Amino acid sequence: QNYLDNFWPDLKAAHELFDSITQARRERESESQENRGKEYPEHLPLEILEAGIKSGRYLQGTLNVNKHRAQLEAFVRLQGCGSKDTG
Repeated sequence: QNYLDNFWPDLKAAHELFDSITQARRERESESQENRGKEYPEHLPLEILEAGIKSGRYLQGTLNVNKHRAQLEAFVRLQGCGSKDTG
């Protein structure tokens, strides 16, 4: 902010961009405080997921993503299943 004020006081677009970034950062920080330290918001409460896994409605597994082609290649390895049962 000081740099823009001192060296580019008339560059309106840069000031608007800085204000936009500052506002987005504040919103992101307030969202992360609301999530109480969780990196991602939960889709379902933990109790529902655990009950679903026990009843067989949901399956638990590990997501494996190709680091070189992350948007194209990934698979889930189901817990307790052999390598033949992955898909």
